Amino acid sequence: MNHPLPETGLSATEAARRLAEDGPNALPGGQRRTWLTIVWETAREPMFLLLLAAGTLYLVFGELQERLILFGFVLVTLGLTLYQEGKTERAIDALRDLTSPRALVIRDGKRERIAGRDVVRDDWVVLGVCRTSGRFG
Repeated sequence: MNHPLPETGLSATEAARRLAEDGPNALPGGQRRTWLTIVWETAREPMFLLLLAAGTLYLVFGELQERLILFGFVLVTLGLTLYQEGKTERAIDALRDLTSPRALVIRDGKRERIAGRDVVRDDWVVLGVCRTSGRFG
């Protein structure tokens, strides 16, 4: 693997090639899923379908108490899944907010401020101490 020297960094051409090859340095974006989408995805899971099938069998052949217990488990499973998926979506959003939008790198022997999503493998990123003005140096 060809690693750039710290003094020169990557060339702009090499950085563009790596960005095209590896994709942007960003968390996958997209729309937030609605609760109906989450319910639909959960309903297609094999273990959930098995639980529904067992509940349906008890609906036909079982006693009332067993039917209620199984369908109660179905509702609890669905409720827990909705809760956990909601927490997961919020955590991913928080991670997106924490990511830095800009980075200072060395390319073609010069310091260059680029979008954080354009940082590529083997880039030399210049780190500094944050001063009260919010600038790095």
